[in-house]
Amino acid sequence: MPSASPRSNAPSSTGSSAAGATTRTSSTTPVGLPVAQLADTLGGGLLTVVVHAGGRAVDDVTLAEPGSGVFGQAGDLLLGVGVDRPADAVALLEGAAAVGSGAVVLRRAAARDQQVRAAAARLGVSLVELAEHASWAHVVWLLRGVLDRAASGPAVRAEGPVLDELFALADACAGLVGGPITIEDTQSRVLAYSSIQDLADPARVSTIVGRRVPDAVLANLRGRGVFRRLARSDDPFFVPAGRGLGPRVVVPVRAGTEWLGSIWAVVDEAPNPQVLSSLAQTASVVALHLLRLRSQADLARRVSADRLRAVLSGDTVDIEGWLPAPPWRVVVLSGAYRPRSTAPGPADSAQPAHPAGSADPAAPVDVEREIDVWEAAARRRSWRHPLLAGFDGSALALVRDAPGDSSPGTWTWLLALVDEVAGLTATATASAGGPVSRTVDLGRSRREATEVQRLRALGRVTGTSTTVEDAWAAVTNARAVGGIWTEELLGPVSVLREHDETHETAYLETLAAWLDHPGDPRAAAAGVHVHPNTLRYRLQRLSDLVELDLHDPETRLALRLQLRALGH
Repeated sequence: MPSASPRSNAPSSTGSSAAGATTRTSSTTPVGLPVAQLADTLGGGLLTVVVHAGGRAVDDVTLAEPGSGVFGQAGDLLLGVGVDRPADAVALLEGAAAVGSGAVVLRRAAARDQQVRAAAARLGVSLVELAEHASWAHVVWLLRGVLDRAASGPAVRAEGPVLDELFALADACAGLVGGPITIEDTQSRVLAYSSIQDLADPARVSTIVGRRVPDAVLANLRGRGVFRRLARSDDPFFVPAGRGLGPRVVVPVRAGTEWLGSIWAVVDEAPNPQVLSSLAQTASVVALHLLRLRSQADLARRVSADRLRAVLSGDTVDIEGWLPAPPWRVVVLSGAYRPRSTAPGPADSAQPAHPAGSADPAAPVDVEREIDVWEAAARRRSWRHPLLAGFDGSALALVRDAPGDSSPGTWTWLLALVDEVAGLTATATASAGGPVSRTVDLGRSRREATEVQRLRALGRVTGTSTTVEDAWAAVTNARAVGGIWTEELLGPVSVLREHDETHETAYLETLAAWLDHPGDPRAAAAGVHVHPNTLRYRLQRLSDLVELDLHDPETRLALRLQLRALGH
């Protein structure tokens, strides 16, 4: 069992340290993660928080040695390797509480014991369950990668070494089969490939150059049932030549029951069973690298989103190095994600569709899924580090808006991206706040983008992409209407509302139609679906109820704002 590596390799003043303890240099301030976030980032169902007691964030990993009194330091994630009996587990929790550990990890049998859980809750120590299929050594390795990534900050690309190791594994696989290798994720994106090119066919060359399997090749393989078998199989299998593709060996990459990716080998013929067995063993190592790569990518995304939320909330400390040059716009992105359960089918194809960008009351917004779709689209169009975050129930993007700049991550570039996404999902829209050049003004641009999106949901703003400059009139009216107390209306509208409610008349909508079409009774009548004579009769009757000087522009403005506040 390898021990958890210390944060610093510098020797201690005595030249050695306790076997299970970790060391920290005095010049380094640990950067921790909440235990729940750490478990989520690791993924794969490896860690599950069974008792969440809050407490310190986790910034290091320690293998506990209760017999030697080693319980790590404050903020450590304490691994109870070999601790199976409830009494020993309780003793470990007591030791962890004494030093202020971030959490304790135990195997399932101990973590699910009621006595152990009660002790964790009583002592205020978070308790984490390790999956049965997981190896302690592998979990230590994955945890170390995640915590090192958090400690080194967002500027460090920790996935670099992992990708180097994947390329080395691709070369090792190529040596086994004697042919070219690609390692791909579940979306058929190429993560690594071998240096051997001798048997490379055109499909493989296109895959490596584009870093993604071409659509025509995907359709070919999907039509032959390769992906269906890949998603269900644990063992390598041979795909004969056909439909213009050479023969291949496909190796599923899994962690437990989760499919993480695949290894593809171009071969002349089906390999012998010994080679297939070696490929399957290599796939288990690749799975660990993919888990680590995913956890680091997830952490980088969370760090980026947290920073963006902070700056949009007014925290402008330490923004250098990650924020692009001004000016910027904040944009609300919406409508790209459509749950399958709400997709129209034959039975409801006659139902009216919602306007682009409008809110479907029956379909709550899934902000995380919305961000996932937009991030995938942005990365496909070369925005390597999209500035996206969920904020107050909306998916927000921060883009640069400099004249003449259409590079990835700019407003001009985003317009083309939104049009592309809208071509696939008609409800996809972008609502943008105004351009700002100071970080302290980003909050204003965010509020403007939210205003435009709110008006879009009400049907008062249309178009796939709309800025606050485009929607200035609707935004101005909405701001004015927002200051009106509909419970305490002043003037004649209050009297007309009471009459409509009591006598089931339609004087308010009639007055609104007249104000929207002054001097054009036909258009006003069409707006409320009545004959022009009926409209004139209603106006005469309501003038008998209240005094209205409709020639006064201030009176007309006040009436229209009050009617808009009431929904007319």
